[in-house]
Amino acid sequence: MEFNPFAPAVQQNPYPYFAHLRKHSPVYWVEPLQSWAVSRYEDVAYVAKNTQIFSSAPIIPAILGDQNPVPEVSWLISADPPEHTHLRKLVSKAFTPRMVGALEPRIKEIVAQLLDRIEEQAGEFDLVQDFSTPVPLMVIAEMLGVEPDRYREFKQWSDDMIRATGGAEVSPAERERLRGSMDDLRRYFEQTIEERRRSSGGEDLISALVRAEEEREALTAREVLAMCLLLLLGGNETTTNLIGNTVMTLLSHPDELAKVRGDLAIVPQMIEEMLRYEAPAQALLRVATTDTEIAGKAIRAGSGIMILYGSANRDERRFPNPDTFDVMRNPRDHLAFGFGIHHCIGAPLARLEARIAMDGFLRRFPRVQLSNQPREWIDSFVMRGPKSLLLQLS
Repeated sequence: MEFNPFAPAVQQNPYPYFAHLRKHSPVYWVEPLQSWAVSRYEDVAYVAKNTQIFSSAPIIPAILGDQNPVPEVSWLISADPPEHTHLRKLVSKAFTPRMVGALEPRIKEIVAQLLDRIEEQAGEFDLVQDFSTPVPLMVIAEMLGVEPDRYREFKQWSDDMIRATGGAEVSPAERERLRGSMDDLRRYFEQTIEERRRSSGGEDLISALVRAEEEREALTAREVLAMCLLLLLGGNETTTNLIGNTVMTLLSHPDELAKVRGDLAIVPQMIEEMLRYEAPAQALLRVATTDTEIAGKAIRAGSGIMILYGSANRDERRFPNPDTFDVMRNPRDHLAFGFGIHHCIGAPLARLEARIAMDGFLRRFPRVQLSNQPREWIDSFVMRGPKSLLLQLS
């Protein structure tokens, strides 16, 4: 079985391919990416935690290519220690348990407002457009201090960043449009950062990053820009996919849905199972810094490594009956948020948003069903979630 992460069949359902890789070729050469795909749980964790052997430096160039809006800039996701240590220490101030917990009332307000609008429609609606996208987008935009009238642009910019990860051929016209979109995004943040620098600043995250820059804690002006872009991408796309995947999977598993509806206290553990079963972030890239080996396969220095979180989370060696969605499983050792020093810094916020969103959705809509529209996944080998999800209230 050939594994090509850009192939439509793989993007539609990668899990049979992952199972084949784990059984027959746990370290597999992916020609289109010029990288080794690592598919077993223990091997994925090994690569993820050993940053001295497997560097994160190639992530952003590989994902964004020539659409990278800030080339040669330090992104937290693609930095290695000691640079990563300084960057993460600064940004982590915005994601402490106290800071994340303080967001709960506002997240509940946003969820309630969006559910009100859906209820007023009293018929068919698109969960992605009407709910799973605006919830995290509004939260991260407010954290960054973005004006509400720019939310629509933010969504387009975020979509275009994800578009750059897709495997489909991009026409010259589309490539030019993407380049223009990334330029607009960069200019917006550059202007906003400059405004925060001139003013006394506020309590938003951009102001905090600017203050850190001015106090020479670690960040340069371009690093502030890169951090804003990363927070935009990671702060909404992952949670959008998590909420969309959760609703779609629950409605496709009526017995499991009945268990959750019967006891909403299990929503948090159901979300952990959802993260394992249908990880919103499926893969990341590394590069070998020295000659080494993985699972007995010789790896030359400079080789690309594609770590498949989506496969690791379905590894039968770690999770019994891995292709079964079981809301009572509560798998706290899944790798959906990464592993080691690159464990997602926004994981507590994503969990909080998903918990509030699903609790509100299940309480508000006791009778909802999937439409008959074919399911279409976003075009990306890194992210996994529905492009749209039409639902019917009854």
